[in-house]
Amino acid sequence: MTGCCTVVCDFLLEYDTPRIVLIRNKKVGAINRVVQLVILAYVIGWVLVWEKGYQEFDSTISSVTTKVKGIAITNSTPLEEQLWDAADYVIPSQQENSFFVMTNFILTKNQVQGRCPELPNKRTRCKSDNDCTAGYYNRRSSGVLTGKCVRYDEKVKTCEIFAWCPLENDAVIPKPAILGAAENFTVLIKNSITFPKFNFSKRNILTNANSSYLKSCQFNRKNDPFCPIFRLGDMVQEAGEDFQRLAVQGGVMGILVVWNCNLDRSTSKCVPKYTFRRLDNKNFGETVSPGYNFRFAKYFINKGGIETRTLFKAYGIRFEVEVFGHATILCDIIVLYFLKKSNYYKEKKYKCVEDSELGIESEDSYGTIQNSGKTN
Repeated sequence: MTGCCTVVCDFLLEYDTPRIVLIRNKKVGAINRVVQLVILAYVIGWVLVWEKGYQEFDSTISSVTTKVKGIAITNSTPLEEQLWDAADYVIPSQQENSFFVMTNFILTKNQVQGRCPELPNKRTRCKSDNDCTAGYYNRRSSGVLTGKCVRYDEKVKTCEIFAWCPLENDAVIPKPAILGAAENFTVLIKNSITFPKFNFSKRNILTNANSSYLKSCQFNRKNDPFCPIFRLGDMVQEAGEDFQRLAVQGGVMGILVVWNCNLDRSTSKCVPKYTFRRLDNKNFGETVSPGYNFRFAKYFINKGGIETRTLFKAYGIRFEVEVFGHATILCDIIVLYFLKKSNYYKEKKYKCVEDSELGIESEDSYGTIQNSGKTN
């Protein structure tokens, strides 16, 4: 037991230090220098130059607002002549980092709650009331079954339902798109970005830009990165798509805004770059429920005092605005080693502490104990 204690005590009280051996051998020396050169090339070539290891990075924080403008006139069945503006086709009027423009629709006018025959299909056709279970409905139903089998037309009978009548029939989508004129609509995209680490902020609209400039500029004409007015047709075209084909059943487009800024250069060179691409699957034959659509209704009270609505099945393009970016700035490697005042910056950054400042005994290079305190 005493022997074990002795071993443990010796281990705890031991101190070892690495010993450097200088080997004078040409082969070993050459291999050593080659390895050092490879490491040096990696550090300088890859880490510092390619990966910009001498710079400090920060990611962007962004905010986006949009405003669509444009008018269209329709004069086709089932509509009479009608003027459409942003309040009609931008639904809803404000969204976060995105906006939707209606380009096509199926309209069902003057719907009231009542009883009417269900649209004919394999599930709804009937021969007698026994085929229609009262109170039954499912997610594909237009309403709740009343338990009656009624005539839909001269040849077909279907189950009667309690629903908003007349029912919507979306079997045929209007082609060409009713609001194909949306190709010439424009959108104002206001984007503000911040790099918090560097306390740097910027907008995609110059501070000296006035209202007349915003009214006259258009991004694609001069490729001006600080003109935030975009024509919808141009964005779709830049993504390699045909606007009129896309407008029929709708889709999803991405507006990608990239801010990659080197803040060691002039801040005027920190500019956004825009790219456009289609995000949904455009191969309709390979896609279930292709395009982009949803329903909404406008309600009113008719002359008889009955609540009535006009139902829209809206097809259109949803534009998603995504902002990416990073900023770089030179880090301490330049300040501390390459500037004329590098020694001054080092003194401010680092604090050197000598044992003598603490009154601690130290050994000189020969092992002699030097006492930093005063002697009597």
